[in-house]
Amino acid sequence: MLIGEHKHTLDTKKRLSLPSKFRKELGKTVVLTKGLDNCLFVYSVKEWKKFTEKLGELSMGQGDTRAFSRYFLGGAVEVDIDSAGRILIPDFLKELAHLQTKVVVAGIGSRVELWDEERWTTYQQELEKKADVVAEKLGDIGMI
Repeated sequence: MLIGEHKHTLDTKKRLSLPSKFRKELGKTVVLTKGLDNCLFVYSVKEWKKFTEKLGELSMGQGDTRAFSRYFLGGAVEVDIDSAGRILIPDFLKELAHLQTKVVVAGIGSRVELWDEERWTTYQQELEKKADVVAEKLGDIGMI
């Protein structure tokens, strides 16, 4: 399971180091794609396959399904993790997530999220303000 928050630096060549404990679980090649909330998602090839299989089960007759598939699949790239544990972030994804020099690498269960550090801090502050409301909604559906 991918959990925890780590701060890393995006170098001038747009390479980002992944935490060693994440690399063990992710493998040698990862799928990097557009995320939600202005971040990027990083999946192991195995988890990406599970995700895309679920997408494939949805009706392509629905406009939202087509749009969602295009968003995630059209913006996805396979990226090798180099011998130093780094991945190369393509320009279009770097710009989409507004990644600057300081990046938060967050383990979110089956995926990793890459956030600009300043945006992550703002997001976390807003989330903390409404955590109780979110918890109640999750309690209503039996999650907690």
